[in-house]
Amino acid sequence: MDRFQWLLALHVTGAFLFLGGSVFAGILSVLAMRSRRPSEVALFLGLVRVAVVAVIAGSILALVLGLWLVHDAGLSYSRPWILASLVLLAVASVAGKLGGERDRATRKLAEQLAADGDAPAPELRARLRDPVALATSWSAGAATLGILALMIWKPGG
Repeated sequence: MDRFQWLLALHVTGAFLFLGGSVFAGILSVLAMRSRRPSEVALFLGLVRVAVVAVIAGSILALVLGLWLVHDAGLSYSRPWILASLVLLAVASVAGKLGGERDRATRKLAEQLAADGDAPAPELRARLRDPVALATSWSAGAATLGILALMIWKPGG
């Protein structure tokens, strides 16, 4: 294998980590929303932190190696699909961070409620269905899927 093939293989590995971590975080968030007991909510939202490690590692790996691939292939960084992917990565990062901050506060509330008897609480339910937190999380997911689509189809070459 030559250098380009190695870069591409590692870039795709990073993309799988990024996408897989994003999907895992989304699944865990849905499981938390469906949970009744605060201890379950705390467990699922706590596991999101593991998924976030994969998202961060994968995004850095995919970004660095992707830019290296663009350079190695002699492509222009101003190609629309490359620029759009970079913008979507920034959107996914900011939205994920904002959603994560809200989820962190929800997890802490769930942990406190779990320690105080583990009874369902309306405040926890409301936080799990917070429209701002949901919008930021779903926006991050949509941006991630947009990046995947751009990387596969490369519109405009």
